[in-house]
Amino acid sequence: MKKYLLIGLFLLITTSINAQQVSVLVFSKTAGYRHDSIETGIEALKKMAEENNWKMTFSEDASIFNDKDLSSFSTLFFLNTTGDILNEEQQKAMVVFIEKGNGFVGIHAATDTEMEWEWYGEMTGAVFKNHPKIQKATVKLSKNHDHITIAHLKEQEVFLDEWYNFHLPISEKIEVLATLDESSYTGEQMGVSHPIIWYQIFQGARVFYTGLGHTKESFSDIRFLNQLKNAIIWTSGKEESEDVK
Repeated sequence: MKKYLLIGLFLLITTSINAQQVSVLVFSKTAGYRHDSIETGIEALKKMAEENNWKMTFSEDASIFNDKDLSSFSTLFFLNTTGDILNEEQQKAMVVFIEKGNGFVGIHAATDTEMEWEWYGEMTGAVFKNHPKIQKATVKLSKNHDHITIAHLKEQEVFLDEWYNFHLPISEKIEVLATLDESSYTGEQMGVSHPIIWYQIFQGARVFYTGLGHTKESFSDIRFLNQLKNAIIWTSGKEESEDVK
């Protein structure tokens, strides 16, 4: 009997430790264009957190960007943020957070954020330039990449989204996970290799970015949800990859 009680206690403690390893601040403040999909994204992430026993805090109050409050999180998740959303002191707190080796996940308009802050652009890996109309396009996985954020995807996938072009040069430090096939859609294009999903290790922090996530429908696409879930797992320092329940 004591044996089973000890096993049960061990499993309870292990589960508690694993849950504490994933603590996410989802930040969705906008000072420019506001995406209609933000609220849909929040609901999808709430469901994800509940199913996986994660601590997830949702905020648009930039005052949370201070050393004390940020210390309780393992990953920052910028959910379609836009514009100048942090003052100088808040920026300093974010730098400290990243330099401590924590994580960052940015989706879509995260590259249309703090565009005048050079450090932030280096951290995200690129800066938004423009985009064509919303349409389907082919996303092609880079060769020789088995990163957990894209391991569930086929070599080519078709998504409906608003496809961002980025100012050149894009950081040479990023590891490109997927590019856009520019022959698969019309409108403004970059005319060069067009990264759309990538990661990097930046000042000791794990940083992940995906250009997808403009539409409400994105947050019911299991392929995109798995991408977000595994990005949170990876940036939080948990290596195991799981499918969304």
